[in-house]
Amino acid sequence: MNRLAIIPTKYIERYIDIQPISLLKHFNKIKVTGANAGDFNFYAISSAVYSSMIEGNTIDIDSFMRYSHSGMGKTGKPYKQIDDLKKSYEFAKSKKLNSKNVLAAHKILSNNLPIESKYRGSIRDKDVMIYNYGTLIYVGADAKIVKGEFDKLFHDIDLLIERKMTISEVFYFASMIHFVFTHIHPFADGNGRTSRLIEKWFLAEKLGEMAWLIQSEKLYQKRIASYYKNLNVGEKYDSLNYEKCIPFLLMLPMSLNVK
Repeated sequence: MNRLAIIPTKYIERYIDIQPISLLKHFNKIKVTGANAGDFNFYAISSAVYSSMIEGNTIDIDSFMRYSHSGMGKTGKPYKQIDDLKKSYEFAKSKKLNSKNVLAAHKILSNNLPIESKYRGSIRDKDVMIYNYGTLIYVGADAKIVKGEFDKLFHDIDLLIERKMTISEVFYFASMIHFVFTHIHPFADGNGRTSRLIEKWFLAEKLGEMAWLIQSEKLYQKRIASYYKNLNVGEKYDSLNYEKCIPFLLMLPMSLNVK
């Protein structure tokens, strides 16, 4: 069996032992309920709104729907950023999850983000640092290695898509893809939005299109303090402590119960 290059597997047994949600039971409720084209459109909007809110966008889902129907507020950057992200979810729903399509999705979702056009749909060529109210909180993968780390991750994703696995393993790897991608931080901007998109994209690859109805972005936004706390396992990419990853991995299953 081909070995994974960057995604750790050593935590799977611990994850399965302590993960409290009956994943198959709750996911089957989504499958039984079913969805039509209108439902998928709404959940794409919901995913885009809540994912954008995590990044500080002030438009909630009711406001977005109101602006969409009235035509007012649609010219502002906050609305456009959500609409771009919605389009990237729609793009992903019809495409295979791979590095080429993720770059294309990033180009769509970053159209109105504050970065130069050359960085839309492209791996950054400079170092990136994350600040919170002027305090440095994280340094992503060095610019010299970021492309290689990105390629390793998608080498692993390609392998995982082809592997047979239990639903517990699917959720473990979906969360771990989100976790690893976020810490690589391969883009100049839009890393959080993209990481949450590819987590859902991987679930859909493995579980079918009903996975697009899982409200993971809503769960993360509603528990935003825990989301960021659980992602914080080190100040630099080269000194991450993956032993602390379990609390983050346990968040995704909770989204099966989000109302």
